[in-house]
Amino acid sequence: MTMLDDLTTAATWPAAYPPGYAVVDVETTGLARDDRIISAAVYRLDGQGNVEDHWYTLVNPERDPGPVWIHGLTSDVLEGAPLFPEIAEEFAARLDGRVLVAHNAIFDWQMIAREYARAERTAPVRQRLCTIALSKELALPLPNHKLESLAAHYGVVQQRAHHALDDARVLAEAFRPSLHAAAAGGVRLPLLECRPLTEWTDSPATPRIGYQASYRGGSGTWRASRKRPACPHPNPGRYEPDRPLKQGMRVAFSGDTSVDRELLEDRAIEAGLHVATSVSRLTSLLVTNDPDSATSKTVKAKSFGTPVVDEAAFTQLLRDVTPADG
Repeated sequence: MTMLDDLTTAATWPAAYPPGYAVVDVETTGLARDDRIISAAVYRLDGQGNVEDHWYTLVNPERDPGPVWIHGLTSDVLEGAPLFPEIAEEFAARLDGRVLVAHNAIFDWQMIAREYARAERTAPVRQRLCTIALSKELALPLPNHKLESLAAHYGVVQQRAHHALDDARVLAEAFRPSLHAAAAGGVRLPLLECRPLTEWTDSPATPRIGYQASYRGGSGTWRASRKRPACPHPNPGRYEPDRPLKQGMRVAFSGDTSVDRELLEDRAIEAGLHVATSVSRLTSLLVTNDPDSATSKTVKAKSFGTPVVDEAAFTQLLRDVTPADG
């Protein structure tokens, strides 16, 4: 019996660890603010990562299904599927009282939160755990942070990539040994709070204290809580081209992005970066797809000599952020 097996039944299992997990994968019509979920899968696990049951559903997005060549779900396949409000209750029952676990969890959480907001409900999720962040905490020797690399590390065989049920199964099978390795090493799980989107409204509304109008698209407005904890890392200075980002760097965003701004910001924060609301001499990097625009941030970046990269380059840099000097 290995040390990890021994921990499964030992009283030394960390008391601070959650009592249960919901390993989730959603396939979507795309990555933008108005995209929809077209399939969802949940593997429920107990506190030590053992599978209790699993669930899968298609969802009619009431729009074009997006990149069919990736997920394989055509309009004909989805036409007779239930609408999200019709599966919301059962989905919620699978999530209730558990930590949501996903690979790049902020994306899955944001998509789920939006769907519940559209349905005028709130997903019963209070915390999430990203398996990318856990892999970094465990210092796993992975060539990259793709799900297939994590699966290969633990010998988990992928059968249908980009199928929500199989992706959730693969992640559940890879999460259990990661969880046990964390328990054996006394690693604190990288749990983050889930702040639900509060509502979808057809007309602009005055933001409440602690909220910021966001996710503007069409005639509606998403309103989400944006209060974030302070970055725990000191600012290491400016970003240097052809070198990785370092935790603590101050990053500002300007202009439209193809991926939701708040999603990019949350990814940056999860990587250990400081998201700044303005540009100053202390700003390490400005991310913008239109560096020639005359916004206050781009003008200040030019005057301060702040490095500028576009969204695609920043997304690549996020894959390998150097730890802060300890």
